[in-house]
Amino acid sequence: MNGLAYYMSPVGELEIQSQGDAVTVVGFLRKIKRAENLTPVIQTCMRELDEYFSGGRKFFNVKIELRGSTFQQNVWNKLLDIPYGTTTYYADIATKVGDINSVRAVGLANGQNPIAIIVPCHRVIGKDGSLVGYGGGLERKVWLLKHEGALNQLDLF
Repeated sequence: MNGLAYYMSPVGELEIQSQGDAVTVVGFLRKIKRAENLTPVIQTCMRELDEYFSGGRKFFNVKIELRGSTFQQNVWNKLLDIPYGTTTYYADIATKVGDINSVRAVGLANGQNPIAIIVPCHRVIGKDGSLVGYGGGLERKVWLLKHEGALNQLDLF
């Protein structure tokens, strides 16, 4: 069963999609809303997002299914290893996927992450400490990193 719901978060409205028993999309709403179809996995996802945004959840347990190329899936799975409240560099992710020369490809895959927040692409920064880009906008990336306490370790301002 396909599911669809909308979730109002502190960083804007999110669209959540599921197929079967797994979340397949958590994205920032950019298009017209369609009729919602709440599924159990979407309800779990929304509950965990509530807990994350209230400061009580540091990692997610909701079942997700990452859909993309093998390389993208490798990158996204490495993002899941970045602990709450910390950041890492694109170059570090490139090394972990086995090719230090793939930094740009890692950045592209990071920007195409279909499951924002849960797959924490916001925790990846430039080697010089710059925030670089974020598919949801830099203001959202700043908010998420502040929320997690990760900006305290960066000398941004």
